[in-house]
Formats: sequence, structure tokens, C-alpha cells
Amino acid sequence: RRMMTQPDSDLEEDALKEDLKFYFMNPCEKYRARRQIPWKLGLQILKIVMVTTQLILFGLSNQLVVSFKEENTIAFKHLFLKGYSGVDEDDYSCSVYTQQDVYDSIFFAINQYCHLKNISLGTLSYEQDEDDVSGLQICKQQYKKGTMLPSNDTLNISIAIETDCIHLDPEMIATKEFGDLMMINSSFFNFEFYRLIQVEISFKLKGIDLQTIHVRELPDCYAFQNTITFNNRAHSGKVKIYFDSDADIQECKDWHIAGSIQKNTQYILVFDGFVIVSCFASLILCTRSIILALKLQKRFVNFFLEKYKRRVCHADRLEFINGWYVLVIISDVMTIIGSIMKMEIKAKNLTSYDVCSILLGTSTLFVWVGVIRYLGYFQTYNVLILTMQASLPKVLRFCCCAGMIYLGYTFCGWIVLGPYHEKFEDLNTVAECLFSLVNGDDMFATFAQIQQKSILVWLFSRLYLYSFISLFIYMILSLFIALITDSYDTIKKYQQNGFPVTDLHEFLKECSSTDYSKEPQASMPFICCCRRRVSDDNLILIN
Repeated sequence: RRMMTQPDSDLEEDALKEDLKFYFMNPCEKYRARRQIPWKLGLQILKIVMVTTQLILFGLSNQLVVSFKEENTIAFKHLFLKGYSGVDEDDYSCSVYTQQDVYDSIFFAINQYCHLKNISLGTLSYEQDEDDVSGLQICKQQYKKGTMLPSNDTLNISIAIETDCIHLDPEMIATKEFGDLMMINSSFFNFEFYRLIQVEISFKLKGIDLQTIHVRELPDCYAFQNTITFNNRAHSGKVKIYFDSDADIQECKDWHIAGSIQKNTQYILVFDGFVIVSCFASLILCTRSIILALKLQKRFVNFFLEKYKRRVCHADRLEFINGWYVLVIISDVMTIIGSIMKMEIKAKNLTSYDVCSILLGTSTLFVWVGVIRYLGYFQTYNVLILTMQASLPKVLRFCCCAGMIYLGYTFCGWIVLGPYHEKFEDLNTVAECLFSLVNGDDMFATFAQIQQKSILVWLFSRLYLYSFISLFIYMILSLFIALITDSYDTIKKYQQNGFPVTDLHEFLKECSSTDYSKEPQASMPFICCCRRRVSDDNLILIN
């Protein structure tokens, strides 16, 4: 490497110090120093308004979709489930206890399907495939033939499962009574309940959501895949009836709507286009800032290595990587993709509401979190950010250790208390129950709902719950809070006595307080903070 002369080295060092000092300034200081307008700051403020407005508009539209699906599911249960009370029993809709009730429930669903157009209040119709009405399919699963004599404790049955299905068209059975229908399919509907596993009734329906017209949106066309399952797997004398409705939004093939709905849709599409443009501009500016920061980091590392013959520490290298810019870039990418999907959904060319909701919701979250960066320039608001940064590594290590204990209690509660307590029936429910206990929720109900069929298990449940609550609430949770409190106290001391000085900070201290501005200071009408002096606020820089 060519050795530089002393004047060249001094000029390079001065230029590097000035660039470093300018890089670590906040937007207001950069304006006062070089009259550099804070485009990124203004663009982020504009993005907050536009992205939040876009999210609210999409959320109101999505509410209509969710309510239409839920209300149709409730209507289907009342239409096709005989004796449905309006409230599901646990995780299934309803249950029956006699053979006649099973037959009546099956034929009730078939009869309701056949007369759907005459009894339904909704905009429902049968699905048609190439002008052929696709009807209703009934399938039964049962064990192969065998014999069972409970009185003699005798069982002879094959566990192999056989499935038999029939297909019924609405036109064929519209005029049939229950007796005639059983005569036609007498062999199929002759259930042997001791080997019957389940009966499944499936059918498709079409519907149109007209409520969107009232909010000046184009209507959606829906395809409902409905399934009624009569579950007899337990053979306990109780047949559980499950109703499942899967709604698929489809593009309406031919529609003509008079009014101003289409013009309103065009306005929203134009607004979404502006959101995409603003996010794309923000993406370019933040990417450019990261590239310039990496170049500046390389200059500093090379200069430090050449002059002081040692490498820059990892912490000083990370000072150049602005995590907020990375967060903004991720948010911009998600907003652009989500906005494109939203435009396609608005134009009824796409129906991926869930994916679009995740993208827009997460991007809006990141946009609002990114605002903290600008609040962090002021000492009054900077404590939260610095405390989170300082405590995060210790909190993660602590959670890893506490998580092992938590998993141990989860597995233990599932295997021991699962048969006796509904909150411990599966691992997911156990984890949710224990997390609620840690936060002090639903404690008495958890203690009271344990079944006292086994004295040993009941005593174990008391030892299990008392030990878990005492360990996590009084010890682990207190230690968790103490870690954050300790980091907060450390940050407060640093703010009073000064932060630890690294090589980068020491290098910047040597930079003379050069006034970059050759013109007198002028106030800026568009941003009040640019009129303030450095001495007005006790600023602390964060990345």
C-alpha cells in the first residue's frame, strides 16, 4: 500500500472526521449544518398518514368479509342441524344419543338441502358445474363385519376401515319423503352402530355478498364447502355432530352494477398507487443511506488500521448499521406487496384477504415503531429505546433458562392432569393455561375445575399448581423485572455521568466543532425542531 504524506494524511483524517460527525447528526442538525432538507423524515411522516389510512380502509372492507362468513356459518348450522341450540357444545356443534336421532338428523339435513331455495333467507344457490347441478354426497366409514357381545365380553371385529358413499341430486330427492328415500337406499342407511365410525355429509353452495354495495364496493361471490360429520369413533353412546364451513371468495364472472361504485373503486386504487410510490421512494432513500454508511464504515476501518495499526471493534462497526433503516426497508417491501394485493382484491381479481392483512398489518406496525427513532433523539424519550437495547441480550438468555422449566411443567401437566382437567387436554391448551397463570388470570377456576375422581391426582394437582405459581410469579417473574430495572438504572447513570467511550467516540471527540454553515441561521417554517439549537436539548444519538 502506498504510504501517504503527512499533509495528505491530515486532510484525509479531517475529511473523515467531518463526514463521521455529519453522519451521526440528527435531521435537524444536518439541516443547520449543511442546509440538507430531511427528506426521509418528511417521507416517513407522510407514510404514517397514508399507510394508516390505507389500513383503516382495508380493515373496514375486511370486516364485511369476516362478518359475512361468520353469519353464514351460523345460518348454516340453524338450517342443517336439527335441534341446534345456537351455542356449540365444546368443540362440536351438537350431539345425539339414540339411533333414531341419528337417522332424523341425517334426513333433516338432506331435506333442508333439497328445499334450500324455499327456506333460506340468504342469497344462496346450488353449485353448478357445466350446467349440471352438483348435489349432496353422503359417506359412511365403518369397520368390516364382525360380532360383538358385551354381555359375554366377546369381540370379533376387523379394524380395517371401509368407506361407502352415495350421491344425491336435489331434483331427484326434492319430492321424496323420508320413507321413500330409505327404501331407495335401504342398504346404505341400515347402520350397524357397533361398527359405524362416522357419517359425513358434504355439499357446496354459492352466495353473493350484497352488503358491500352499501359501502360503495363491488360485491364478492362466495363458494361454501359445507361438511356435517356424525362422529361415533368413541362408541360411547354419544354421537358428536361437527359442522364445518369453508368459504372461498371467487371472482364474479358477470356483473353489472349501476351507480358510482366503480368510480369510488378507482379513487381508492389511485390512492393505493400513491402509497406504493411513497414506499418505493422511502425504500430507495433508506437503501442509499445504508450503502453510504457501509462505505463510510470501510473508510473508517481502513484509516484506523493504517494509522493506529489495530482493528476497529465489532461494537463500533455496528454503529454504522442503522437498524431503523433496515426496519423501514422491510416495512416498505411489505407495504408495496400488500398494496398490490389490495389493489387486485379491490378490482376483484384476487381473493387473498388473509395474506394481504398480514402484510399490511405488519408493515403498519413497523412504520409506527420506526417513529420511535426520531423521538429517541431527545433524552426525555430516549430512555425506553436504550433500556430495551441494553436489556434485550440478558432477557433472551434468561428466557432460555426459564423456558426449560416452563416446558417441563407443560409436559408434566399434560400427561398427569390431561384426563382430569379440560385445560390440560393437549399441549397447546396447557401452555396457554400456564401462561395465564403466570399473569395471574383464572387461578381459582383452574384449581376448582380439577376432577376429584382420583385422590392421588388431586393431591398432585395441588402440589403442581402451587409450585408452578410460586416459582414463576414470586421468583422468575421478579427476576425478569429486576433485569429490566437494572438496565434502566444503568442507562440513567450513563445519562448523568456519560456513556462508555469507544474508539469511535474518542475519534469523534478530536474533531473540532466546525461550523459547516457559511450563512446565517434561518428558521424553517415546515419543521419547528430545525429552529432549535443543540444546546436547547440534551441530545443522545442512537442507531
